[in-house]
Amino acid sequence: MWGHFEGAATMFEPKPGELLPALTPRQEIVILARALWREGYNDHLAGHITYNLGDGTLLCNPWFLTWDEFRPSQVIRLDHDGTVLEGDWPAPLGIPLHLELHKLRPDVGVAVHSHPLYGTVWADMGEIPPIHDQSSGLGGGGDLVLVDEYGGGVDNSAAARDAVVAMGNSNLALLAGHGVFVLGSTIRAAHQRAVALEQRCQRAWHIRAANGRSESAVPEWWIERGRGSDGNGFIGFWEAMARAELRADPTILDDLGN
Repeated sequence: MWGHFEGAATMFEPKPGELLPALTPRQEIVILARALWREGYNDHLAGHITYNLGDGTLLCNPWFLTWDEFRPSQVIRLDHDGTVLEGDWPAPLGIPLHLELHKLRPDVGVAVHSHPLYGTVWADMGEIPPIHDQSSGLGGGGDLVLVDEYGGGVDNSAAARDAVVAMGNSNLALLAGHGVFVLGSTIRAAHQRAVALEQRCQRAWHIRAANGRSESAVPEWWIERGRGSDGNGFIGFWEAMARAELRADPTILDDLGN
């Protein structure tokens, strides 16, 4: 089904009950990276995504490749000490942030760290942006926390551990002087939260710049309901964005890698 025809990869056509083809973990992490690149998680070579395989190892994007170009065959597998067990590429420089996270919080399935424009601006200002609209609060994850102490780059294990400890049990963090950290139990949850966080930061910035209202237009009960979400309830959103990436590059499904 996924072979080539006259040099072009087969396109996936969604049907009711089958919104995406079956994807391997390596395909999922690549599609997540490409989808988030379009959402503003595109600070050149910066940024890391880890996928917890549950066996003491992690899948991760490699160093030297941007999120919009790397492929399933280039995904690396690491142990919790950062040793590359599979793959021909080195681990990203900031991987200690993820290693410390997965050691302290083995429940996290997927972790996303990057420097999207609006999230990083609010982190640099040392402020938590309000939720002004319903899309900005999707995905839950508890409270957005500010880690307001810059103890060094997260290529340093001690600074990385301090940042993870400062997050507590939150799944969303602004890292002052640095960027954002988004966690989820699944690819779907991590994607939903990462998209909503950058929308939240973008909307809040524009509203402040326009000297608009300071309070949210959505009621507190709605925000509280969203805060408690596990990020997996919005069926269809991740699938739609993943299909956009498959339309842009259907050869992802033909790429080698399990």
